[in-house]
Amino acid sequence: MKTEQVTHEFEPVFDKNSRVLILGTFPSVKSRENQFYYGHPQNRFWKIMARLTDSEVPETIEEKKHLLLTHGIAIWDVIASCEITGSSDSSIRNVVPTDLDCVLSGSRIEKIYANGGTAKKLYDKYSRAVTGREITGLPSTSPANAAYSVDKLMESWGEIRQYLREIMPDDQEKSAGNAE
Repeated sequence: MKTEQVTHEFEPVFDKNSRVLILGTFPSVKSRENQFYYGHPQNRFWKIMARLTDSEVPETIEEKKHLLLTHGIAIWDVIASCEITGSSDSSIRNVVPTDLDCVLSGSRIEKIYANGGTAKKLYDKYSRAVTGREITGLPSTSPANAAYSVDKLMESWGEIRQYLREIMPDDQEKSAGNAE
């Protein structure tokens, strides 16, 4: 597989009520084909989001966006463009970081989480000084992180559920009431 220069082609998911931002590194080949985040069928991201929010696993892009926005979660990636071989984070070179300002200034983000060690490392290198905000690293939901089952991932990712319950209990009840 050859290395190619690739640019991120889809927008972040957020709105003015987003409180948590989850950053990946860069879309995988499957995600780029699907034009949406975490598109590889073996990636556990959407299963984790469903568990965190006590929801069904979303199937369509619209269902995925709805799940995130209903629960105050925003997603994007640390990298705007880079050289990459396939979907391999370890092959990433010549990084142009994402300008996170539109998400951070257009929402109520209080906590930022990294989906995997590479996302955290790249955020710390390129974005932390610009945003002035810390990031919490979480284990990657990628199928390449086979050492972590969904249950084991939830041990770390559950921090997001706890945080959202602390800051949004009334908001979530209102959202649940509106969904009926």
